[in-house]
Amino acid sequence: MGRPKARKKVLLIEPNYSNKFPPIGLMKLATYHRNLGNWDVVFYKGDLVMFVIDRITDRCIADLLLIDNSIDWSIRKDKIFEYIKTRKRDVFESIGIEDSDFSLLLSGKLDDYKNYYWKGIWKKEPEWDRVCVTTLFTFYWDITVETINFAKLLVKKKKDLNVGGVLASIQPQQLYEATGIKPSVGVLNKPGQLDKGDTQIIDELPLDYSILDEIDYKYPMSNAFYGYMSRGCIRHCAFCAVPTLEPVYNPYITLTDRVNGIRNRYGDQKDLLLMDNNVLASERFEDIIDEIKSCGFGRGAKFSQPNLLEIAIRNLRDGWNDRAYIRKTQSLMSEFYECLSNKEESYAVYCILEKYHIKKLITSKKENLLAAYDEIKPYYEKHFHPILKQRYVDFNQGVDARLFTEKKARLLASIAIRPLRIAFDDIKTRPAYEKAVRLSVSAGIKDFSNYLLYNFKDEPIDLYRRLRINVDLCEELNVNIYSFPMKYHPLYGANSHDRDYIGQHWNRKFIRAIQAILNSTKGKVGKGFEFFGEAFGHTEEEYLELLEMPETFILYRFFFKWLDEKNGRGTEHWRSLWHHCKEKMTESEWNRVQEVIHTNVFDVNVIHNFSDNEVRDLLQCYVNYRKDIVTEGTELYMLKKEYDQHPTKKLRRKGCHG
Repeated sequence: MGRPKARKKVLLIEPNYSNKFPPIGLMKLATYHRNLGNWDVVFYKGDLVMFVIDRITDRCIADLLLIDNSIDWSIRKDKIFEYIKTRKRDVFESIGIEDSDFSLLLSGKLDDYKNYYWKGIWKKEPEWDRVCVTTLFTFYWDITVETINFAKLLVKKKKDLNVGGVLASIQPQQLYEATGIKPSVGVLNKPGQLDKGDTQIIDELPLDYSILDEIDYKYPMSNAFYGYMSRGCIRHCAFCAVPTLEPVYNPYITLTDRVNGIRNRYGDQKDLLLMDNNVLASERFEDIIDEIKSCGFGRGAKFSQPNLLEIAIRNLRDGWNDRAYIRKTQSLMSEFYECLSNKEESYAVYCILEKYHIKKLITSKKENLLAAYDEIKPYYEKHFHPILKQRYVDFNQGVDARLFTEKKARLLASIAIRPLRIAFDDIKTRPAYEKAVRLSVSAGIKDFSNYLLYNFKDEPIDLYRRLRINVDLCEELNVNIYSFPMKYHPLYGANSHDRDYIGQHWNRKFIRAIQAILNSTKGKVGKGFEFFGEAFGHTEEEYLELLEMPETFILYRFFFKWLDEKNGRGTEHWRSLWHHCKEKMTESEWNRVQEVIHTNVFDVNVIHNFSDNEVRDLLQCYVNYRKDIVTEGTELYMLKKEYDQHPTKKLRRKGCHG
């Protein structure tokens, strides 16, 4: 008999930025490597230094057990981790090696691993045979480059560091110049792209949901099947990355096998979130809808939450990603304990957690969790009563209004779609957009959402008009349309690596005004003209005035309205100064004032560049007073405290800031 094939290790990394959706590409890569059969797969998102220390700590514990296994050093992992991280003597003493007859050997081993980290020996002895780093938006450039450069320290051979995803596909040359790593461009949709001779098509593999439980980060959009039923787009919009990411349109990718595989391994998911970039362009659209329904997502479909603890224990027993299911099982048991209201049951479960040292994740061991489950199971099953919930289908990237027909609207209405997202990026598409909404309403759809791109080639008034169209459609058709204005960021060029780009018809002040308004509306605009009017203005003139208004006055608009009555230094004071200065100044003088306002920089030197006292008073209104409002002892803090005792209640209930 030959020797068993040596196992390899692959590390999947998502940079530590905030994002709503899990890394679908890495979830497919996890499945790919597990299918190869001889790979250990680990996923990480977070502080990579802490990850390195954690891995070193695990190796240290394994060696401590070889010296003396009469003591379970794993339940002291938090102290060992802290010692390797800090080198502090008091932490070393708290580990308790004096409990062992081999304290001298143990002390030497602890110092070996402390030095292994602090002397950087781990950098010379990389652990991973392959590392895969995903990338997202171009404005995450700095953290992405930092992550890739750190990942170079973790992989045995630099050629085995794979970088892919959105940013990597859009700016491969820039990324290569910044990191020395040549990234993959586009999707992995051909066999053998990672390993020659392998027949798997990575892009069509089911997702490995288990890796999401390996990390502390919780993705806001969870409990859903994620995927694509088509790829690419027939449009080539100048602001869009899809032509680069998915240059070839694929009209149909089957869903059933992937959904069933996920259900069998990880349990059923409530919703279906599809990332298709233009599903209505598919000549197989009717087949797509039929398959969605066959997967359990027809109109009115209901979801019953499976027993997640039972699934976690099953996968733990099967050895399917122990790293994930140790975390998942411990988390579910702890959450269950926290929810118990019966004192006797609560105490009984507490004793079980204490007995098996699983109150904290860092001290939880697989065998202890499995043993604890047998004792916790009767309590857990007694309280497990899943409630039927409505299922939703979400084509999250939006559908193309220009491709709507009555038939397509009826097909969309036949599935559990909520919301239906219809793109409305350009005021010029208004006829097609309104037609799409009306066809959908006639087919029975009542809940809509859309993304409204701004700061591209549009003028500021265009955003208001598109928002107003949606508010008016809500009123006329008795439906719900939630609009999400999205600021355009360039894919290429000087501002692609930050969020500072200003469109040709916009300025920094207007951008900040929109962001301040959206801060008050929680980033979305919904049904109801009264709320919309207060947020964005009842008329186009009011909206344009809001764009010019000081940012703090927008954020705390009702407080500053109240200040007019209190001391005459609120919104009306600013408005009076604005109109008075505009009327009395020459065009060139007023343009100079507006240039300062639109630049959105209001320090003392800028203000004192003007000799006119009224102009100085006007510009003083633009100073950011938010710190004063929340700092005890300031005049504005005391006034805000007084206002909060008798706020403008009617409008505060609508969600706007005081």
